[in-house]
Amino acid sequence: MNLTRRTVLGMAGSVPLALWAGCRVRLAPGRRIPIAVQLYSVRRDCAQNFDAALQQVAAMGFVGVEFAGYYGYANKAAALAARLKALNLKVAGTHLRMPDLRGDALKATIDFHKTIGCRFLLVPGDAAFTDPEKSKALADEFNKLAQTLKPLGMACGFHNHTGEFKKDGEKTYWDLFAERTTKDVILQQDCGWTLAAGFDPVAYVRKYPGRTRTAHFKPTVVPAGATAARAAGAAAGAAHTAGAPKRAILGQDSVDWKGVYAACREVGGTEWIVVEQETYPDNKPPMDCTRESLAGLLALLK
Repeated sequence: MNLTRRTVLGMAGSVPLALWAGCRVRLAPGRRIPIAVQLYSVRRDCAQNFDAALQQVAAMGFVGVEFAGYYGYANKAAALAARLKALNLKVAGTHLRMPDLRGDALKATIDFHKTIGCRFLLVPGDAAFTDPEKSKALADEFNKLAQTLKPLGMACGFHNHTGEFKKDGEKTYWDLFAERTTKDVILQQDCGWTLAAGFDPVAYVRKYPGRTRTAHFKPTVVPAGATAARAAGAAAGAAHTAGAPKRAILGQDSVDWKGVYAACREVGGTEWIVVEQETYPDNKPPMDCTRESLAGLLALLK
């Protein structure tokens, strides 16, 4: 089964989330932001045996999961909720396509995610985002959707890759989206892709306070021949791997994760750190690389 994060299976089910309405996490001094895993990291394992994959990531120590498909649990929201509860896993969010958030599909989407305890409905890409004629209308659509979701204790947002940092005139499309949307629309920064695009992820968390309610920690290596912008953005991240070859494992890559985490804690309003492992060094299995990145992140945060 070949799943992308823009593909989500059917949805159903409903329970109220009244207790979550307007909820924002405020971290006590010294308290860590909870860490989840984007299940796209281990998508082959999920396709082979979803229950076993969930059990494995729970055993690694992840507090939550972010979905990119539901495999055998399509139209079985209550059963999925029960499985997550049995594994003591919370839901950090989900990646959906825009059609899932429009028209008649929206009610089914809301009902399904209320049942599994998912508050954050996030879109990991849409062609309109970087279309000069359509990007403003897309931002307006997110504003209206945010108004619909907020009384339910839910929120929507967008997730970047590198394309969102292309420019329309003097501004990047990411900046335009941020300016055109209200503070209730999440800017789920994928910090690895931000660096790969030539921008500093720490600066972008700080640029939009309270908007990074969930952040992707994707290990990313900046090549030796990187542009000056990418090299500058990676400079702070080089300290902890000085003299060592870079690997796409958290704590061994090019991103300044300590700086990102500090920004998330101090100004980001961040409620979830989401580890995403998209490359697998040394041809190791995805589960092993994901486990290694979690260990690397925890070591950085000591």
